Amino acid sequence: MITPPDRTPLPREFLDRPVLEVAPDLLGRLLVRTTPDGPIVLRLTEVEAYDGPNDPGSHAFRGRTARNGVMFGPPGHAYVYFTYGMWHCMNLVCGPEGQASGVLLRAGEIVEGAELARERRLSARNDKELAKGPARLATAMDIDRSLDGTDVCGPEAAPLHLLTGTPVPADQVCNGPRTGVSGDGGVHPWRYWVDGDPTVSPYRPHVPRRRSR
Repeated sequence: MITPPDRTPLPREFLDRPVLEVAPDLLGRLLVRTTPDGPIVLRLTEVEAYDGPNDPGSHAFRGRTARNGVMFGPPGHAYVYFTYGMWHCMNLVCGPEGQASGVLLRAGEIVEGAELARERRLSARNDKELAKGPARLATAMDIDRSLDGTDVCGPEAAPLHLLTGTPVPADQVCNGPRTGVSGDGGVHPWRYWVDGDPTVSPYRPHVPRRRSR
């Protein structure tokens, strides 16, 4: 008999830990997006850790800005940013206030509300691709900058909240280089994923963008 996932909200203390502890422990947890049309529930299968001032790959490495201010606040909030002029991505702020560490949500399985996600991800060939990659995840779950700063440890009526789900056993967790991160920040093996899960995105090394002449 398969045990259903635990729907208990995750306490703020879960995220108030070092980012390299939080990141792999997020696998198997549930992220709920409450929309006017109903909830969309995602089981996390792939994440990346970013360690603030200790990490050249982090948005917070050079200090606080208007864009990354949420990362410096208390743990348990969503940091949502816009990238390449096209896509949104979402991080969960963790660690002590002021440290600015966070976990990028890279991929997951839509376990409830797939019909709503499909409406937003018309190019997905199947449901395994609905949230296969950080921008696809945000698109499928209707996440944009309006949700930046949302408390995911707040009431279940909030637009985003995090549930206990079913933690992934350590022997099923893989780790390796982060996707698309360049320079000194690209060497850290801080991407974590569920071994063999079909919703995990493929690894891609950083490719420098060429400026048009």
